[in-house]
Amino acid sequence: MRALCAVVVGLLLCGPGVAEAAKLRTQHTGTVNLNEASAAELDLLPGVGEKAAQRIIEHRQKRPFKRVEELVRVKGFGKKKFLKLKAHLALSGPTTLRVEQVPAPPERKEVSATND
Repeated sequence: MRALCAVVVGLLLCGPGVAEAAKLRTQHTGTVNLNEASAAELDLLPGVGEKAAQRIIEHRQKRPFKRVEELVRVKGFGKKKFLKLKAHLALSGPTTLRVEQVPAPPERKEVSATND
């Protein structure tokens, strides 16, 4: 109980900075060229790590992508993951994907209607 009180008091003394820092979200903007992006650029895609980026590169070395939908042929990329990434995928042009920390939208307070 003392530990809980100490944490609460500590957060109150820290001020609004702690609460504001916790209310950030990651925003992805731009696109990644599947046929030309480096492993580091592919790694910027949401949900794509180092190994998955390497598998994309290995796939395109054997057979370049002709359609972004072909990503589902790469191990670890199913339809669900593809649909999350689709807006950030391209086959031509430069890779412009940027990852930023932006403030989260304010939480909505749920109002319940009561009939008295």
